[in-house]
Amino acid sequence: MFLKAEHERVSLPLADAFTISRGTQEVAENVVVRITDEGGMTGVGAAAPSNHYGETADTVEAVLPSLLSVVEEVGDPHALARIERRMRETVADNPAARTAVSAALHDLAAKRLGVPLYRLWGLDADECPPTSFTIGLDATERVREKTEEAVEAGYPVLKIKLGTDRDEELIAAVREAAPDATIRVDANEAWTPREAVRMCDVLAEYDVEFVEQPVPAENPEGLKFVYERSALPVAADESCLTLPDVPAVADRVDIVNLKLMKCGGLREATRMIHVARAHGLEVMLGCMIETNAAIAPACHLAPLLDYADLDGALLLSEDPYDGVDLADGEIRLADLDRSGTGAIRAE
Repeated sequence: MFLKAEHERVSLPLADAFTISRGTQEVAENVVVRITDEGGMTGVGAAAPSNHYGETADTVEAVLPSLLSVVEEVGDPHALARIERRMRETVADNPAARTAVSAALHDLAAKRLGVPLYRLWGLDADECPPTSFTIGLDATERVREKTEEAVEAGYPVLKIKLGTDRDEELIAAVREAAPDATIRVDANEAWTPREAVRMCDVLAEYDVEFVEQPVPAENPEGLKFVYERSALPVAADESCLTLPDVPAVADRVDIVNLKLMKCGGLREATRMIHVARAHGLEVMLGCMIETNAAIAPACHLAPLLDYADLDGALLLSEDPYDGVDLADGEIRLADLDRSGTGAIRAE
């Protein structure tokens, strides 16, 4: 069997500048991978690297030739375990780059069998939680406007970024604008442990569902301090990157937020989900700001999740790829009318 692999860098403008406690983003740099078999069938995936984890579009492009040479040497898109093992041996870090290749291979393997990816895995497409829609940091009135727009668009679950000296004012504005929405809060490591405990008391008054990454990942004892005193369930994001991190945080959070771009591929994400379940944790799958070439494969893991935060492509003003239908926040896997992950070139 013969496989040909290639990649291209894409710059994706955002619909609005996206701000969290660490900074502001206006354009997302993704790298799209395409893997084609001898019959001309192509699988697609994408990397959405994060500076916070030491990856950029430049580093992805630097390592992809080595990763794609592994794919071409193995030559079989169904040999997923072998290829992902050899990719880890070839490039130990750069999980976003490995994820792009993993996604493209899974897309191609499912297409060759003529089924959507979730059916290849035997998952129930009717068991998908809705995805949240994220409201970034902004002036209070603009946050209120963004919330109203999200409610009008039909999103039932909102994820609110906090980590300012106006956090109470912001959450009050959000709840006023979205009285019936499910609200989650993400502090992106911005609070001290004592600030986090106090804020959880405040957030509970606004019927917030849970709080994500309240303290820096470098302070695991601080995370435990919050978990033991919080009025709300606590989720780990920056504190949970790869599989060994799951048991490490199991005694200090209720929920782990996994991301393909942190762990390095679809097979590894599945392993992390099962390990989290074994440790009594709930599971959310999140994303970076990503093209549908990256979001679509993540959507096929939705039946395994308690919570989804897969809105990365919804935050873009334009995307060269279409994917799984996420209108109104529903992950409509059952409506997917094509094989593979569902990621295709936008018309």
